[in-house]
Amino acid sequence: MTDFQKYIQRYLDQIPSGDWLKELKISGEKTLGIYSNLTEEQSKFSYAEGKWTLKELLLHLSDTERVFQYRMLAFARGDKNNLPGFDENEYAEKSFANERTLESLVEEYKLVRKSSQILSETLNSSALQTTGVANGNEITVETIGKLIVGHNIHHLNIIEERYLPKLGWM
Repeated sequence: MTDFQKYIQRYLDQIPSGDWLKELKISGEKTLGIYSNLTEEQSKFSYAEGKWTLKELLLHLSDTERVFQYRMLAFARGDKNNLPGFDENEYAEKSFANERTLESLVEEYKLVRKSSQILSETLNSSALQTTGVANGNEITVETIGKLIVGHNIHHLNIIEERYLPKLGWM
């Protein structure tokens, strides 16, 4: 197994069932459930020095999902270009998430997730098995869709383990 395969497997292993499309919906609803119950002040919380605030984490989920959506679309439509990677920390640093309202970030996440659901549900099995190269690694469209789910669940686990207990939620 390559380093890339090991890296993505940690996200794929987060998906609790074989139905990633169902889990896409469930993980989105769970994320929205948490963020819809945060106060503006709580959304600015970071569990440790140098860690993202809950606002930054939510925008990270939206940003990453957008990148993954583009990769899915490009490869499903036959794009043969090697798509670039992205630096999640640089994206977060330049996101200005903490200057935005929690409401605006939640609304953005809802729309990005809805877009992911529509794209994923409308790709046929042939398109889902199409491969492309992103960040120097070959990957199928379906695996990218699963990464959206696993990545979201990974961060939900971090929120539940490291953020919410310190906010008195658990």
